[in-house]
Amino acid sequence: LHTPMYFFLLNLSLLDLGSISTTVPKSMANSLWETRAISYAGCAAQVFLFVLFFTAESSLLTIMAYDRYVAICKPLHYETLLGGRACVHMATAAWSTGIFCGLLHTANTFSLPLCQGNAVDQFFCEIPQVLKLSCSHSYFREVGLSVVTLFVVFSCFVFIAMSYVQIFRVVLRIPSEQGRHKAFSTCLPHLAVVSLFVSTAMFAHLKPRSISSPLLDLVVAVLYSVVPPAMNPLIYSLRNKEIKDAVWKLM
Repeated sequence: LHTPMYFFLLNLSLLDLGSISTTVPKSMANSLWETRAISYAGCAAQVFLFVLFFTAESSLLTIMAYDRYVAICKPLHYETLLGGRACVHMATAAWSTGIFCGLLHTANTFSLPLCQGNAVDQFFCEIPQVLKLSCSHSYFREVGLSVVTLFVVFSCFVFIAMSYVQIFRVVLRIPSEQGRHKAFSTCLPHLAVVSLFVSTAMFAHLKPRSISSPLLDLVVAVLYSVVPPAMNPLIYSLRNKEIKDAVWKLM
């Protein structure tokens, strides 16, 4: 388990755990107590943590794509390019990027005067819903910041796509069918996780305003904030022979 892939999986698991713990427990508690109340500090904390985990996961998925690229396209350089120190530095960079973006967005969002009531029309505090409560034209500053962040996240997935183009070119040249199958099997979980993450996030943020409604917004928010972190452990576990054998013995 002390390989780069499992080290990055550990970080991904921590990010998923943090992401789902940011929104679901408070929502469940409010449902049980039949209330929608959240403190101002609690709302700010939700925005900070959600942006942190979302941005850090984008960075980490990019790093994991680089890990698969080196493992398949440059196997002789794997130990050199992805040594223990390099992995720690890359994981630290991913977490640091998330913390920086979280602080930036939270400080910017909650520096705006909120005068349109205090009811967030969502099951957790997300930036677009908080901005609806603002009466200041300076919210365009936050919109601009969001566009820059989305551009950075989009750049990450362009890098992932380019990495997989190179990976597939190398894999398709492998003469044995067993070798190709083994190479593809190491990439499938990561591809599935990236696809789920990108598709839900894109649908949430790029859906037309004409089809927007409170119910649809709620469903979409659940899709991109709860489904990916809940499904990621399952996706990776089903592809791991040791975990499957352990679950089979337990059953």
